[in-house]
Amino acid sequence: MENLLNGIEEVLLMGPGPSAVSDEVYAALSRKTLGHLDPYFIKIMDAIKVQLQTVLETENVLTMPLSGTGSAGMEAVFVNLIEPGDAVLILKNGVFGLRMAEVANRLGAAVEVLEFEWGTPVLVEAVKEQLAGKTYKLVAVVHAETSTGVCNPVAEIGALLKGSATLYLVDAVTSLGGMEVAMDKWGIDALYSGSQKCLSCPPGLAPVSFSQRAVETILGRRRKVPNWYLDMSLIAGYWEGKSRAYHHTAPINMLYGLYQALFLLLQEGPAAVYRRHREMHELLVSGLEKMGLEMLVDASCRLPMLNAVKIPTGVDDAAVRRRLLHDYKIEIGAGLGPLAGQIWRLGLMGHTARSENVERLLAALQEIL
Repeated sequence: MENLLNGIEEVLLMGPGPSAVSDEVYAALSRKTLGHLDPYFIKIMDAIKVQLQTVLETENVLTMPLSGTGSAGMEAVFVNLIEPGDAVLILKNGVFGLRMAEVANRLGAAVEVLEFEWGTPVLVEAVKEQLAGKTYKLVAVVHAETSTGVCNPVAEIGALLKGSATLYLVDAVTSLGGMEVAMDKWGIDALYSGSQKCLSCPPGLAPVSFSQRAVETILGRRRKVPNWYLDMSLIAGYWEGKSRAYHHTAPINMLYGLYQALFLLLQEGPAAVYRRHREMHELLVSGLEKMGLEMLVDASCRLPMLNAVKIPTGVDDAAVRRRLLHDYKIEIGAGLGPLAGQIWRLGLMGHTARSENVERLLAALQEIL
């Protein structure tokens, strides 16, 4: 019988995720599995909480990685904070704002969507006008819109909501670990992310964090959280306190990997990591522009870790990506939604954000084009 795992080749992951994984993280994943209530494993769990609080710049007690991908994190935050009829405002300028609205609608919320052109940021003044004279239970926005490469003004939107009863929810799936995420300073009440982007851990975990206001909202619900597996009031019993209550069997080795990924990030230093992402972004953009390629997003609001590049007229999108993967062992991403066939999405996330990787991609594109 053929073992298909033997046929896996190493591919340089330079798409919208997952990102390249370091040897140290791979080694951590291969450590001996402990029980999910083993005292030493609980010690690792506690350390991960502190690591995440440091990277998120938060003192939130309810901070932990959920067992599931970033999409599970998104669902968890909404399903715990929203009840039928709650007024919710989604700020949408890409695919992942659209997904937020989909989840909130399924929960029976009274959802309003404030839309912005794809490839451009959310406009703070437009949000201010939308908030005037209205009361929302929750306002949600994507920090780093992975479908377009746009960075949204999360801090400025948080300032608009300061002092109000409205909960502020932020998607930090792509931003966490690649640029500053200052949860407490920006007034964010609930946040979710993923392990497979700038944290450079394989997909499968979703860091989340809830402010004390958000925790009180969960505890004060009129009805139970409709999703048992993602009920934070139950999961907290496993992640907090001296007596850990069994909720589910955690993915032990994945948590080893996340611990090591966060250890490496903090060892390098968050400021240095963010600077490295920015420098690699600038190196990439400079090389692309020398080839005559254009960026989709204005320089004032571009993400460093997700770069949307316009596909030149007459160039076959799929053929280029196919050649990159087949001939050069490099994976990049295609456009989504209205940008399908119009852009390539080039990821510089975590361990991928290194000069040798940027130069390898630029050389390959130069030869193909």
